[in-house]
Amino acid sequence: MSRVAPESVERVRAAADIVEIISGHTELRRRGARWTGLCPFHEERTPSFSVDPTANLYYCFGCQAGGDVFSFLQEKEGLDFRQAVEQLADRSGVALNYESRDPAEDARRRDRERLHELLAKTASFYARYLWESAEAKRARAYLQERGLGREVLSEFGVGYAPSAWDRVLVSALGAGYSEDELRAAGLIQQGRRGGFYDRFRGRVMFPLRDARGRVLGFGARALQESRPPKYVNSPESSIYHKGRSLFGLDLARPHATKAGQVIVVEGYTDVLALHQAGMKNSVASMGTALTEEQIAELARLASVVLLAFDADRSGQEAMLRAHRAAGKRRLDLKVLRLPDDKDPCDLLNEGGPEAFVQHLEGALSFLEFQVHTVIDRADLTSSTGKDRALAELGPVFAAAEPSAERDEQLRYVADRLDLSEHLLAPLMARPRRFERGDSSPARVGDAARQGERWERIFLAMCVSAGGLGREYLARLEDDHLSSDVLRRARAWILEHFDSPTASLAGTDEELAQAVSEIVVRSSGQRVERHALEVGFLGLERRRLERAIKTAGSAGDFERQHKLAVQRSETTEAIARLMGGDDAYPASPRRASGTERSDGGDET
Repeated sequence: MSRVAPESVERVRAAADIVEIISGHTELRRRGARWTGLCPFHEERTPSFSVDPTANLYYCFGCQAGGDVFSFLQEKEGLDFRQAVEQLADRSGVALNYESRDPAEDARRRDRERLHELLAKTASFYARYLWESAEAKRARAYLQERGLGREVLSEFGVGYAPSAWDRVLVSALGAGYSEDELRAAGLIQQGRRGGFYDRFRGRVMFPLRDARGRVLGFGARALQESRPPKYVNSPESSIYHKGRSLFGLDLARPHATKAGQVIVVEGYTDVLALHQAGMKNSVASMGTALTEEQIAELARLASVVLLAFDADRSGQEAMLRAHRAAGKRRLDLKVLRLPDDKDPCDLLNEGGPEAFVQHLEGALSFLEFQVHTVIDRADLTSSTGKDRALAELGPVFAAAEPSAERDEQLRYVADRLDLSEHLLAPLMARPRRFERGDSSPARVGDAARQGERWERIFLAMCVSAGGLGREYLARLEDDHLSSDVLRRARAWILEHFDSPTASLAGTDEELAQAVSEIVVRSSGQRVERHALEVGFLGLERRRLERAIKTAGSAGDFERQHKLAVQRSETTEAIARLMGGDDAYPASPRRASGTERSDGGDET
């Protein structure tokens, strides 16, 4: 498989503004040479997230997420390294060179680029035709009736396909594209007699774009109700997969990630109307059935998903399916209860943005939506109908965590079904949970063990101290560090001391995060030999304490005694260095100077 050439990666890295990119996900404020803010990877109230634009690095001191501009996009938007580089290259206007490893893959890449180019030119043609042709007058009137202005229509690239049978076909062939390419792009189809003609004719055209803004295909709406089907999409192809696409994704992404929530509607014009009204964190599922791939894409956008689907039964069932898929990704799914026969575009046209905002503010939790959905469609006039409602609600309540909201919904059910609370006991049953430690995996990005904290700080001091710090790194041995990742980080920094982050892209994620944290910690520090010596002796004392424990467990009391003497000498050395020096920061003193009666490590 071909890869982006290293020199291209470095050009993209140099051109990308890491502060601007991360600011699309969280608000940053300048603090000296750094920028700080709330971490976009975990919930927090006190900012612990730091960005160093000079080193092109970020790090969170709370959850330990860290890396460079590429790893940020990989982590936040679910991209692989190559996709992150390509997305930033598009954004920065950097042309990429690729290293060929597989000629067949290179050929496929060139073919995909040709299809993207063809689709982009076709979209531009449709957009011009909408505004310049007399034939598109009816389409312009339809869009105006929907309350959509030219600015938002142009932003989304909305166009119109001529009614002629071969306008796109002839133009594209004249521009040097082949029939095979036009068919692969889904722009033409074969007739019964073997010839080809345009797939889209006499329809309003909505370009379907990926997160990078590249056109993948089209959604096309008929203007004549008597001309079924009402909507036609591009066929599945090597670059377009309907189940993975969200309409408006490229334009909604920065707004959704910054807001922490995304609005999902069903139709193209609903998205356009919401963006026009200022609610730019909106996308469309292009149908009610959200797929696993679309849910995954939504999870990369925001942690809160607001579903604004039709109030009919199919819309409700689609939301239930979405909830099952969202549960695997810990998404907070909420539901807007829209009036019957009203879609978001209708609400905005009739009541303005305020009308839709009211529905947003009144969004139901998914538990409340499920309960109301079951109760609203139940036959509450018969005991059989009530029993069926209870049977449906059993799994709903069993899956809900204990909370005030759960109790409130139980009371609501009791009131609506006119039942005493003891009859609701089956609904209150909870499935047996595993014991703590078996029930849930470790959280990604948990804080490092407290025992490693000073080791990380000392490594950062070494980076900050230049050549003197390099000497202390060389004095360290593996036994001074309590984890494998810090041992590898120390070796990496020592080997790449002049530029420890320059080649991190090809390393494993754990090492990259550790090195990134250490380098971010190092910036802005003023470290002298005195501080380094105290820090080194603190690590030496901790190493001796671990060795004393090991010798005691092995019954080697002679070695244990010798190590204890060395520990006392090290402690005295620290005390001499620290004596009367009030200018030295308190954290090294705490990390290396306090004895414990049990001989254990300080935590």
